[in-house]
Amino acid sequence: MKTSILQSCLRAVAAWMNLSKRLAVAIAAAFMLLSGIVAMPESAQAYPFWAQENYEAPREATGRIVCANCHLAEKPINVEVPQSVKPDSVFKAVVKVPYDLDTQQVLGDGSKGGLNVGAVLMLPEGFKLAPSDRIPEELKEEVGSTYFLPYSEEQDNILLVGPVPGEQYQEIVFPILSPDPAQDRNINFGKYAVHVGGNRGRGQVYPTGQNSNNVAVKSTVSGTITSISALDAGGYDVTVATEDGGSEMISVPAGPELIVGEGDAVTAGSVLTTDPNVGGFGQADVEIVLQSPGRIKGLMAFFAAVILTQIMLVLKKKQVEKVQAAEGLSL
Repeated sequence: MKTSILQSCLRAVAAWMNLSKRLAVAIAAAFMLLSGIVAMPESAQAYPFWAQENYEAPREATGRIVCANCHLAEKPINVEVPQSVKPDSVFKAVVKVPYDLDTQQVLGDGSKGGLNVGAVLMLPEGFKLAPSDRIPEELKEEVGSTYFLPYSEEQDNILLVGPVPGEQYQEIVFPILSPDPAQDRNINFGKYAVHVGGNRGRGQVYPTGQNSNNVAVKSTVSGTITSISALDAGGYDVTVATEDGGSEMISVPAGPELIVGEGDAVTAGSVLTTDPNVGGFGQADVEIVLQSPGRIKGLMAFFAAVILTQIMLVLKKKQVEKVQAAEGLSL
């Protein structure tokens, strides 16, 4: 009897240990999965994550949008917003990022690929992304599947889009809901500034301050190129013999093409490769008026009064002319 009880206890302990092992494996797997989600690869630490993490607002005191710190080339963008909007109404803001669709950029591994685009829209306080149930069907078709990201939880008036494929997003449509001063005392009717930034292509500087392979490589020393070694992974090692008898090796990543050869004399700061960048960043400032319905009604009443006054003046003039004509005939 005691033996059977002991065996039953041992079996129970073994079963519990087996369950514990399975539970431990499940917990470890879940932890690894969550770690993989939270600790994303370095490629995810790109726009707009870097700007959000390092800048309280995407626009500096100088007026420059911080995207320009990594995207050094400048190219224009176009912005379309209404001249004025009524409170608590939905309207669209359109950011156009034009470029030649046949253009290809250098990717991180040195190969060629299509350009991505992105945009940041800085709206006045109180303006925000329109809720889905407030967006008209026609506007929903224009917006498509675009995913909008607020700059922060406290700044839902600043919206980010991208990076997204440039072939599909030459125009980025933002559905915007205007505020209602009747519901928010901090909002006033009047004219407001809207700041917009748009980019196409990869940046030339990483968030760490290092150059990407999407920029021309320059010599760090003066001297003569003694050797150029092609690397299996792409790129080159360029060795420069300096004037003091030493040597300096300059790494050229895959992507830029060399424009120098062995025996060429170079100076510090001279360009060793072509500039592969085909993209650029641009920004624009526009204005929008949050219009009071009372002012519109007052303006319409003023126009009606002016028109009525003009009509009455014309009628009075006709009446006077008839009286004068009658007096003339009586004379």
